[in-house]
Amino acid sequence: MEQFVVENAALVAVDFQEGILRVPFVPHSANAVLENTVRLAQSFRKIGAPVAFTRVTWATDFADALKQTVDRPLPMPPGGLPADWADLSGELGVAPNDIVITKRQWNAFHGTELDLQLRRRGIKTVVLSGIATNMGVESTARTAYELGYQLVFAEDAISSVAAGMHEFAAQTIFPMIGTVRSTEEIIAALR
Repeated sequence: MEQFVVENAALVAVDFQEGILRVPFVPHSANAVLENTVRLAQSFRKIGAPVAFTRVTWATDFADALKQTVDRPLPMPPGGLPADWADLSGELGVAPNDIVITKRQWNAFHGTELDLQLRRRGIKTVVLSGIATNMGVESTARTAYELGYQLVFAEDAISSVAAGMHEFAAQTIFPMIGTVRSTEEIIAALR
């Protein structure tokens, strides 16, 4: 893997929250992508590089949710979201210096302070992990690319609800806007 300057890199882990981790994901299980993200976060913290976690949630009445007319709306559970919906997985070991971003849509940059937090830390390279590949991860990646960040995708720390959705993004979109590597390759590059 081409080396990147670790002083200028941050991990951005998209939506590793309890409500989403209960969904079955492919080609990598929720447990596998969570485990790889935990390893990445530990490696980034070890070298003093920033770690950012995003989560998506809305007001209890969904007043702040997008309301466009679409052919296939995302299913919302009757009675609202579970109480732990937006809780980041305890396995992540969120540290006091980690960045936590709450968003109201797929993209972690739109309407949040993620770009500000990264730029103030001098970040030039964003390493992405997360769920779901073609939703929160891809939407966030496209904006990061347009904002001028170098992108590295931890392919085995990213997954989706259908194999074809993951494969299309990982094999077609991600290589056009960044580099696609394994968790192991990224950790080796950080050493």
